[in-house]
Amino acid sequence: MNLSNIVIVLDHPDESRNIGAACRAMANNDIKDLRIVGDINNYDLDHIHVLAIHAGYIFDNAHFYNSIKEATSDCVICAGTTRRRGKKRGKLLLPEEFAAETGKISETGKVAIVFGNERTGLTDPQLDECNLGVTIPSSNDFGSLNLSHAVQILSYHMFRQNISEKNKDFKGYTPLDLSRLDSTVQVITDNLQKVGFFKMPGREDMENFWRSILSRAALSESEAQYIEKTFCKISGLASKNQELKNE
Repeated sequence: MNLSNIVIVLDHPDESRNIGAACRAMANNDIKDLRIVGDINNYDLDHIHVLAIHAGYIFDNAHFYNSIKEATSDCVICAGTTRRRGKKRGKLLLPEEFAAETGKISETGKVAIVFGNERTGLTDPQLDECNLGVTIPSSNDFGSLNLSHAVQILSYHMFRQNISEKNKDFKGYTPLDLSRLDSTVQVITDNLQKVGFFKMPGREDMENFWRSILSRAALSESEAQYIEKTFCKISGLASKNQELKNE
């Protein structure tokens, strides 16, 4: 994924503040190419910069166009975003599916993501100017997303795809499998037994208890090690205190 080839297109946005917030969302995800279908004179530049905060440079470098077709003429893919499904809207990809499909394409060609007006979204004629559809699932009771929120969601998925492609081992954390978890359970029960917490006949029940609790917790390796150190220290302190009493 080449984030410099990701293009965000806003089609006739109503609110200047939403443009500023969209700039901030783009900057959060290292996307900087903003294109707006509309007239710059229709927007309050001060309001845009207030909401953009330190991402105002994205708006300052934005280009304005008369149509989606004109704004995306140099792009390989033009994806229109919509929450409404229909026969004319064709197959709609989820954000993560879209990011995965366009990762390699963006390495050499530009990929445009088009967002409609806050009130109407993209109309069918506007979607006809795109060659792909992307949808963000949302509540049936309140399905409308703020423009900048929609930009944030799509931009984030492109950003995450970039991380995944460049660092295939990148993960938040990997939960321990049960065989590794058994080692932690053994450390816990070994040290509980050392301090006289239970007699041998009660060990199996204690092991089952900790295995059940810890498996549901989906521990990381560092968390398991911390627990093991804690119980080893408890056992060590108990032993030391006993030695002092016996002196």
